[in-house]
Amino acid sequence: MKRLIVGAIFLLGYGTLHAQKPNYDESKMPPYTLPDPLKMENGQAVTSAKMWKEKRRPEIQKLFETHVYGKAPAHPKDLHFKVLNEDKYAVGNMATRKEVAVYFTKDEKQFMTVLMYIPNKRKGAVPMFFGLNFKGNHSVSEDPGITQSVIRMKPGPDGVEGRTGVFKRGAEASRWPIEMLIANGYAVATVYRGDIDPDYDDGYQNGVQPLFYKEGQTRPAADEWGTLAAWAWGLSCAMDYFKTDPDIDSEKVAVVGHSRHGKTALWTAAIDPRFAMAISNDSGCGGAALTKRIYGETVSIVNKLFPHWFCDNFKKYNDKEELLPVDQHQLIALMAPRPVYIASAIDDKWADPKGEFLSGVHAEPVYKLFGLDGLNTTKMPAVDQPIREGSIGYHVRTGDHDINLYDWQQFVKFADQFFK
Repeated sequence: MKRLIVGAIFLLGYGTLHAQKPNYDESKMPPYTLPDPLKMENGQAVTSAKMWKEKRRPEIQKLFETHVYGKAPAHPKDLHFKVLNEDKYAVGNMATRKEVAVYFTKDEKQFMTVLMYIPNKRKGAVPMFFGLNFKGNHSVSEDPGITQSVIRMKPGPDGVEGRTGVFKRGAEASRWPIEMLIANGYAVATVYRGDIDPDYDDGYQNGVQPLFYKEGQTRPAADEWGTLAAWAWGLSCAMDYFKTDPDIDSEKVAVVGHSRHGKTALWTAAIDPRFAMAISNDSGCGGAALTKRIYGETVSIVNKLFPHWFCDNFKKYNDKEELLPVDQHQLIALMAPRPVYIASAIDDKWADPKGEFLSGVHAEPVYKLFGLDGLNTTKMPAVDQPIREGSIGYHVRTGDHDINLYDWQQFVKFADQFFK
């Protein structure tokens, strides 16, 4: 689908229509220099995996926290869990469905609900794919047993923010091939993002951020968490639960996301090394795409359309990408030595498929420190010809901005190399 250049915003998913015309011409990109992931801020070269892990990696993570996503607090001391319901005969008896409440407060007033499907045909704990959904847990399947999520939308004329059942049951089932994943021996889990923080600019009043405000504080500081970092924090809290579930191999959990959730998946794995794999699909600016290319989605555009996604410091780089001290190849490098998969769509120019591929290319030297292969090429592959032989995987498929069965099939084949 071709995007029209008009001043409007789609309600959900990537689907952004915008007034500012982006650059889709490679010849019009400014020259740029990428920061070297293997050079310390003091100019010292990183020469070993130990030096990367102990010195350079923390340095890069702090730069991203300070300038892009914002730093998040520690998990709450009152974090606790409760299995709300369980059905051992879901998906035609193929799986056990569980809904688990992850409570952020002792009084249980603020929580998120993790929806899980676990293969019944299994020997011991199983690996899992885990990520956010756009339209509520009930949207990922037509399964009538899924509790409807309360959809967190910008208040309408009546001033009501939460609405139940705005989206139909199974509205996003095409994006969550649950039966295929179960058949391949994987559990799958998801959380509605609005349980953590609603995806609109509310001044950070209706999500988890107010739980951590200091006396007199009304919004995060300039270097503190925006919505993407809050979502990542929530996914990290869910990992605390997965560590307790005997059906889940918590050493083999891949965090996966599409579009803005792809940005979130990468940052989640960056801040929480317990996630064994990160998968980013069509994530664009602030995700896998190189920021300094200034192609498609840019810092200025994303901050104007979605001012709540990143920390306030990120706005300093509107139309000043050359001053940003980090770029997204370093985010990919933060995964090392864990595997990471980057997916693009050839017609999704907004997300800059070439920029996403190049992030994988320029992250490879860090993987080499660990004796691992990355993409092993600087040439972008042909459409529908995945690269998945090393610890960095990539494909660019036919079509536009979406996550579909083809994408998931590549994710499974990539994960099989490390999890099976």
